[in-house]
Amino acid sequence: MAGHSHWAGIKHKKGKADKQRSKLFSKLSKEITVAAKLGVPDPNMNSRLRSAIRSAKVANMPKDNIDRAIKKSQDNDETNYEAVVYEAFSSIGVGIIIEALTDNKNRTISKIRSICEKNECTLGSEGSVSHLFDICGILKIKKENCYEEELFELLINIGANDFRLDGEYYEIFSKKNELHAIQIALEKKYQLHFSGIIYKPKSVVKVNRGELKKIISVIEALEDEDDVQKVYSNFEANKKILEEITS
Repeated sequence: MAGHSHWAGIKHKKGKADKQRSKLFSKLSKEITVAAKLGVPDPNMNSRLRSAIRSAKVANMPKDNIDRAIKKSQDNDETNYEAVVYEAFSSIGVGIIIEALTDNKNRTISKIRSICEKNECTLGSEGSVSHLFDICGILKIKKENCYEEELFELLINIGANDFRLDGEYYEIFSKKNELHAIQIALEKKYQLHFSGIIYKPKSVVKVNRGELKKIISVIEALEDEDDVQKVYSNFEANKKILEEITS
């Protein structure tokens, strides 16, 4: 988790080209539309939608794009997106979880299988990789926006599982079904940077420079696929090497 999380942070700080930004906005719009369609189009009454909008704002997605995505959920669009999860593992044993939103599962699985095969990865059956991860809630608050002692005391009272400092953010972890309640409690006092459900590795696989390049290659290829929303993995690598490879 630490390796993948830090690498994703480096990518975010480096910024994205116009084409990559457009692709990111498209994925964020899809998540907003699906969240609004499955619940209600009011983020104050729909925690999934609120989280999706927060992610869009973090990515500097224009407000007009967000509003259009919410409005689209109310249109008479017969396209129905289904959330699917695929599991894969690399030749060196790194586990990969792939979350997708698709209106055609045959198309999506075909594309993901092709990416895996080209990058020496194998698609696994359900449960073959996910047992290496815990599905949990995560919330992020900028370090500069709170005091650690005060935050720690509040987290004890509201039942958070764990929290840690990762760079400029405090990361708070919760049980999956308790994320909404903890999110509401924290929002009364702090401005959240991110909240959502993630796959958190139970343990990590340490990789060297050569192995790291292969893992990053397959993750980037998967993230570039239109139907793929999020990719999680359990690799861990030296942060200096991560920064060198992505510079």
